[in-house]
Amino acid sequence: MSSLLAWTIVALATAGVIIRPFKWPEAVWAVGGAVLVLALGLIPLAAGGTAVMKGMDVYLFLTGMMLLSEVGRREGLFDWIAAFAVNHARGSPRRLFVLVYLAGVVTTTFLSNDATAVVLTPAVFAVARRAGAAPLPLLFICAFIANAASFVLPISNPANIVLYGSHVPPLWTWLKSFGVASVVSIVVTFVCLYATQRSKLVGVCEAKVDVPRLSGNGRLALAGTVATAIVLMVVSACDGALGLPTAAMGVLVASMVCLRKRESPVAMMGQMSWSVLPLVAGLFVLVETLVHTGVIDALARAIHDVAAHGDAAAAWFAAGATALASNLANNLPVGLVASATLAKAQVSQNVVNATLVGVDLGPNLSITGSLATILWLNAIRREGADVGFFAFLKVGVVVMLPALVLSVGALLLV
Repeated sequence: MSSLLAWTIVALATAGVIIRPFKWPEAVWAVGGAVLVLALGLIPLAAGGTAVMKGMDVYLFLTGMMLLSEVGRREGLFDWIAAFAVNHARGSPRRLFVLVYLAGVVTTTFLSNDATAVVLTPAVFAVARRAGAAPLPLLFICAFIANAASFVLPISNPANIVLYGSHVPPLWTWLKSFGVASVVSIVVTFVCLYATQRSKLVGVCEAKVDVPRLSGNGRLALAGTVATAIVLMVVSACDGALGLPTAAMGVLVASMVCLRKRESPVAMMGQMSWSVLPLVAGLFVLVETLVHTGVIDALARAIHDVAAHGDAAAAWFAAGATALASNLANNLPVGLVASATLAKAQVSQNVVNATLVGVDLGPNLSITGSLATILWLNAIRREGADVGFFAFLKVGVVVMLPALVLSVGALLLV
């Protein structure tokens, strides 16, 4: 009976994150569900605390990225980038679409999908404003490429670290396993997304705008972002945790800017989307609830039974199941569940790798599939725009399903 109650609370909390009744923030529902399972004694308080602490690396990573984004926004870095993009598009909305997509690939690969959501999205809004172009097709790029390119490198998605834990493959092994599949994911996502947005990429946009002068603090923000990418690459190659270095770089850049301007950091910090941190913590507790109520054991038995019919069958099952589950419960906690499940089931590396593709790429189906997409949604809301659940789903079905099938197929063929 207690297990049924726990599952009901988890299901309702997840539904609240997805639907946002009364337009309350996603964090309210995740934290509310977590507090309720703890208050009712459905899992021990110690287990809840342990679950919250499991997300420490993710909290630090997000904090660093949000700081870099806010510094860049305040110092005009995004307007400067936007002017260059508009000028290189030379009046073509379709060329502008391609340029923004390439920027998304680079940002996701070297700074993570959360950086694409947090850092690139404001820049793309600035691009659309400067070019007089329809913003939504360009904004969709930030959401979809954030997940589609998120398994190029281990640092491209915090969920990669969550799934593999302390056993992340070395960089060259990673590239050998995921290189072809990630290229397939990026290309197929582009083709499908372009097809859904082509009718809106018509006419001409602004062909030439003045490039604003980048201030000293703006150059510092740019240098800090590039330096962060380099630091994360080095840390990843050395198999280190990414959260603390990212937070340290964000704090360092923000502090230097504030010191140069002789202003308090309070105003800057007040503009950041801090609610994403309790949202992640709440999701981790909800996952721990599933662990304590036997769901992990049941899932491990299921995938073990499927694996008896062949390695490929288990890989396809794992990819499809995690892709679907990520849209129901967010891919970070699903990555945690998958990690525990695969460890118990003792499956092959092919199955583990296919699971990662499902966790990373599967969330492109819905607005709540990944933390990056939720961050993207928060970013566009700050600019006065919004995308509903079903509006995103309509595009996501066309974009995600072919990319997932072809990427997993490429993974198994290599």
